[in-house]
Amino acid sequence: MARKTTKVPLQTFTEIKHFDSAAEIDRAIEKLKRCKDLLDELWDGQAAYDDPRTRILEHKIRTNVLEIFGPNSPEFGRHRYHRIWHGPEFVNMPEHEIQTGFRLGFSHTGVMLKSLIDVLEERGSELGQDPTAKSRDAFEQIDLHLRIAGVCSDLYRDGHYRQAVLDASIALVNYVREKSRRHDLDGSGLMSTVFSPHNPVVALNDLSSQSERDEQEGFMHLFMGAVLALRNPRAHAVFDDSPEMALDYIAFLSMLAKRLDGAKRA
Repeated sequence: MARKTTKVPLQTFTEIKHFDSAAEIDRAIEKLKRCKDLLDELWDGQAAYDDPRTRILEHKIRTNVLEIFGPNSPEFGRHRYHRIWHGPEFVNMPEHEIQTGFRLGFSHTGVMLKSLIDVLEERGSELGQDPTAKSRDAFEQIDLHLRIAGVCSDLYRDGHYRQAVLDASIALVNYVREKSRRHDLDGSGLMSTVFSPHNPVVALNDLSSQSERDEQEGFMHLFMGAVLALRNPRAHAVFDDSPEMALDYIAFLSMLAKRLDGAKRA
């Protein structure tokens, strides 16, 4: 009886890598530039073909291409077996010819790395023209308050912008409750009671002048606005926030949380 054979599908390398942010591209470029620097060090040091650093660098180049572009990308398909070598190769090849092929491989490898860096820089230029990509990149750069970042960062990165704003606003409300110890209150009532300029539970300054009392009242309205304009609508209705607007809202909520860090119970 004939044995059945299972055909293994051939791997195709057609999956184009889509980068989420300019920061991701910058990190990828730095990896390849580091490989280029190591290649230059070997060249300047007149390394021999059997220098152990050569094998380490070859592995580093292949690994970086895999990590940057992905296992099914055209870039990995072309360079998955890359060696620092150029020209013919045969059994019992004289050492001086091996060294020649190795030295020719430096230029070949340098051109290859430069071409990959050019691809990344072009992708970065295209990404910089995309408002969504610019917002996502800006999100990675801002120093969010830990309580805000902890609840909304993954949501924002995954494109759940409305939920990210909602969870960030809930985190701010919970922080105000903790700071004031007024767990019996919620919403705008919590904020107007806690930050009242006349008899505050939590003071944002010394309240020793009219200017400081005005600041206290102003922040009271900002905290109330965080509930009325940001938390409540998203808790009661489903709609989409743009990545640009969500970024602004989250940064605003983070600013309020940071201001609360320095406040004290009155």
